[in-house]
Amino acid sequence: MDTFIATTPFFSSEHRSLADRMAEFVEREIEVRAADDEGDADEALRGYVLLLAENDLLRHSVATPDQPFDLRAFCIIRESLSYSSSLADLAFVMQGLGTYAISLAATEHVRDFWLARARTGKAIAAFALTEPDAGSDVAAVKTTAEIDDDSYIINGRKRFISNAGVADFYTVFARTGTRPDGRAEISAFIVSARMPGFSVAEKTEMIAPHPIGELEFKNCKIPAEDMIGNRGDGLRLSLQTLDMFRASVGAAACGMARRALDESLLHAKTRQQFGKPLAEHQLIQQKLADMATELDAARLLVYRAAYLKDTVTTGSTREASEAKLFATEAAGRIIDHAVQIHGGSGLVRGSVVERLYRDARALRIYEGTSEIQKLIIANQLLKE
Repeated sequence: MDTFIATTPFFSSEHRSLADRMAEFVEREIEVRAADDEGDADEALRGYVLLLAENDLLRHSVATPDQPFDLRAFCIIRESLSYSSSLADLAFVMQGLGTYAISLAATEHVRDFWLARARTGKAIAAFALTEPDAGSDVAAVKTTAEIDDDSYIINGRKRFISNAGVADFYTVFARTGTRPDGRAEISAFIVSARMPGFSVAEKTEMIAPHPIGELEFKNCKIPAEDMIGNRGDGLRLSLQTLDMFRASVGAAACGMARRALDESLLHAKTRQQFGKPLAEHQLIQQKLADMATELDAARLLVYRAAYLKDTVTTGSTREASEAKLFATEAAGRIIDHAVQIHGGSGLVRGSVVERLYRDARALRIYEGTSEIQKLIIANQLLKE
């Protein structure tokens, strides 16, 4: 039984109760569905969104302007879901990632419409920032939005967009001009998937099941009221969104790593080699010890960052980047050890640790690569 949440002082009684409920929910509802994730990922994700909505979990994902966002609860849910299904985790996190900027700055009636639909699972959200020539370099965005009376005309292309083709609406970042310092003026918009001129140009096959693809905008006309905030607010809103959710990527990594450790412990206790269980071989014990220690360290960093975000008024940017950097890199090492402990069976397509091996790799790239996190950490240190 996992006792980390119960024995660590970052959490309230409500958080501990949520962790217990999530463990039961995942075992009852998610684990039995996870085997189908390798099939139609789009359909599986839609099913997870509805399941999460039915169990009132999306209220922890979709921020509301009248109450603080509880990042610790969000991380607990992400870790729990990732233990069994990265697609269930994706369904949960994208409802938050795709609506956070809307909750911060959209016009009230537009905000309330989309947040209500996202929270109840009636609309699936997406976050459209990355482009063919603009990944970590947000200011390099080339998609444009030109004003036209009471509308904006969007032209351009987005790449590696999670929920592409599944989402009902997208938070889209585009250039609306040039700032006095010569840098791009970036603004944010809500684009319904039904708008003329919007299309999913292609779906992208990844190493693990993941609804993702490229979006294309050809003279896509949207109402000016669907701008999120004011002109030029897009860069700030994108960075605020990433800063809020960054530590939770580490939580997802911890969920995958915890599953890898549990599978390895079970295998090591039951697999016989050279006349005794693997668990009695010292080199296997060394791997298990390293895995457990790194997992504990990763979880402490993740929940420290979430605790600070929830309770401290000053910034926690460095702590969030440390959490994402260490937890995602540690998960890669832990899961690699798990495959090694399983031997040939760990390479069999569809086995738990093989699936984890594929699922975990993306965590070190999206929402800021490990290299970007190191730059953020160093920059924050130099400011202190």
